[in-house]
Amino acid sequence: MPKDNTGDKIYYENFKDAVERNRPKIPEVKKRLEEAGVKYVMGAWIDLHGIPKTKPVPMSDFEQLCLGKGPQFAVHSISYVPELSPADSDQVVVPDLDAVYICPWDTSMAIIFSDLYWEDAPYNVCSRQALKRAMQDATQDGYTGYAGVEPEFIVMKYDENGQPVKAFDDDLGKAISPRRQAFGYDVEYSIDSMPFLKDMIDIIEGLGWNLHDVVAEGAYSQFELDFHYTNMLEMSDRLAFLRIVLKEVAKKHGMFVTFMPKPTVGDWRSGAHINMSMHHESRPGENIFETPEGEWSDESRWAVGGLMKHAEAITAITCPTVNSYNGLVPRVGGFEGGTVTWAPTNITYGFNNRSAQFRLPQSRHCIENRACDMTMNVYLAMAMHLTCAVQGIKNKIDPGKPTDFDLYSKTEAELEEMGIRRLPRTLWASIEALRGDKMAEHVMGPVMRRSYLEYKNDEWERYHQAVTDWEVEEYLRLY
Repeated sequence: MPKDNTGDKIYYENFKDAVERNRPKIPEVKKRLEEAGVKYVMGAWIDLHGIPKTKPVPMSDFEQLCLGKGPQFAVHSISYVPELSPADSDQVVVPDLDAVYICPWDTSMAIIFSDLYWEDAPYNVCSRQALKRAMQDATQDGYTGYAGVEPEFIVMKYDENGQPVKAFDDDLGKAISPRRQAFGYDVEYSIDSMPFLKDMIDIIEGLGWNLHDVVAEGAYSQFELDFHYTNMLEMSDRLAFLRIVLKEVAKKHGMFVTFMPKPTVGDWRSGAHINMSMHHESRPGENIFETPEGEWSDESRWAVGGLMKHAEAITAITCPTVNSYNGLVPRVGGFEGGTVTWAPTNITYGFNNRSAQFRLPQSRHCIENRACDMTMNVYLAMAMHLTCAVQGIKNKIDPGKPTDFDLYSKTEAELEEMGIRRLPRTLWASIEALRGDKMAEHVMGPVMRRSYLEYKNDEWERYHQAVTDWEVEEYLRLY
């Protein structure tokens, strides 16, 4: 496999090959877009945080865009990747014509997820290509990864004083509100939310994602979506597009969506559980996590072993903000649904155990990582999951016995005696784990990992330079 000028291993497809892969597809895709009324196209690359970036072009420049002759980007000037200098070449996008999304809220626009190239090679801080590289490596080992994601989010609006409040909360400002969970699964609140939900459901159904249901979750104005799984690259593109869809639909209703995991102390954490399964190249269409008798296979256990081995580093990607760790706790005083959070707190696995990081659900043969949220770069998250699971299978890594009991009820001493590791409690702890994890360096490459670590370390340091309301209330008059 070729290397770039820093020594990083790169995805096999160079710039010329990517362009030639596009060339025969251009007429059919262009015709489809024009017939749909598309006038403007956005070739969207993914930054280090998993956020799409673009420069819109008119349809008259569609062919040039697909041939890598469209807009160029000084990615290193805006995307927290300072490896290059102002004197270096810009990056070029090459659209992936298998990842074309016409915007349902405005069909004059289309977004095409794209890959970044620099001086004719894959750009070494392109997270979408990091996933492609992981998928290529897995294929060479004989495996293909599939995934579904359970995105959760909170819908908000601004009140008359310009303050953000829950969009669907009829107890705001009232002297008496329910002590116990009122919003979760509730019919009345679901009905009240339907003007927003109907638009969202119609869009997702129109995209053909096979939406199963929408859940009114534990916090007021919090929702979860459950839709069908697909290959890891397509699922990552879907999640990136979904984040755009949800924000655009909310705007049309005078609201906004936040993916912040824990906006207030009383909120349930918004997660984005990754559910992964795998097929073997010699047995396409067959989930290797399930035996012919419908039991969990040895491969499923070994894959869990690989994930558990690198769980702290994975968590630095799947829970990438200071706020992420406010939700990874067992209990919270004053919690809307009682005190138990249902969030993962320990690096272990269990059959349908929601207090474990890795859950083997009763309804499907997949591995669910519950320590994920919507602030993650999903491309890097998928790349880490796939690579660690493949290594677990290849090396037959034993995950130990399942923990089919309530982990919240165990003391720290009891967990330590059982050899169960605690999930990182802070962003700092997880990024330190990422810094020392060789598998993460293999997946991300040294340049991307270094840039990610530098930004997250800066985020942690800035957090500790801030004086919070809690600190003032706790200490100002005490000392």
